[in-house]
Amino acid sequence: MCGRYTLTMTPEDLKRLFRYVETPNFPPRYNIAPTQPIAIVRAERGERHFHLVRWGLIPSWVKDPASFTLLLNARSETAAEKPAFRASMRHRRCLVPASGFYEWRRVGKEKQPFFIRPRDGGAIGFAGLWEAWMGADGSEMDTAAILTTSANRLMAGIHDRMPVILPEADWDRWLDTGGNEPRHVADLLAPAPDDLLEAIPVSQKVNAVRNDDASVQDPVSEPVTVEAERTEEPEEDAPRQGSLFGGGGGPIGSANQRDRRRCRRGPRSGGQEAHRRKTGWRRPGKAAAKPYR
Repeated sequence: MCGRYTLTMTPEDLKRLFRYVETPNFPPRYNIAPTQPIAIVRAERGERHFHLVRWGLIPSWVKDPASFTLLLNARSETAAEKPAFRASMRHRRCLVPASGFYEWRRVGKEKQPFFIRPRDGGAIGFAGLWEAWMGADGSEMDTAAILTTSANRLMAGIHDRMPVILPEADWDRWLDTGGNEPRHVADLLAPAPDDLLEAIPVSQKVNAVRNDDASVQDPVSEPVTVEAERTEEPEEDAPRQGSLFGGGGGPIGSANQRDRRRCRRGPRSGGQEAHRRKTGWRRPGKAAAKPYR
């Protein structure tokens, strides 16, 4: 899940990255908590727009928000089917800009908080849903939830869920609810690449919502990272002993097979086979990472 996050990019840099029409001014937030106002980006009439909404989605059919459970997160695997999120998944998708998020790992009887952020700094865009609620007295409130997915290899050691982080190249496709039904964007709701983020152990200071300054991100030990998995190209099977007899094999045929394999593979160097990266995912644009104080 995602129950706390941070947004510390300057208003100018955030507008440049997310390309919305408005020019809002807002302070850095180091410890954003449920029910607080959060920034989202929506698509309206072919343009992106910046909005402030309450974190904790309230479906339009709820009669009394005070008695309704806060919906901070929506499971991406089932959101398109759940009554609370079905309409939003079809008509009201959004981006939730963030500089990182927090998650807690249980260590014995204690919980160790981690600040998880892009390894090279900058901001990311969570997949979000928003909803407009109207009371019987005419009062209105816009609210939002963050979609989650299964953990990648980095997060698996901390928690079994993580926010859906959308590649910048797919932001328009996610926001285009007119042209893309939920089934058309289901492929985006996947764990982030293993090497996109780093998990920084921080102090218990972040546990208190009132602590909303840069000190909550001070590391207490070295960051945790993982590298993208690499897969070796499979070796071709060596000729079987029986291939020396029949079937057009024979000693000459076996030698020809070995020669053909050498030509296909090319020369070896130090006995190492070529590797290729597991994923070609591109992360959103970034601003220079600020050093910790």
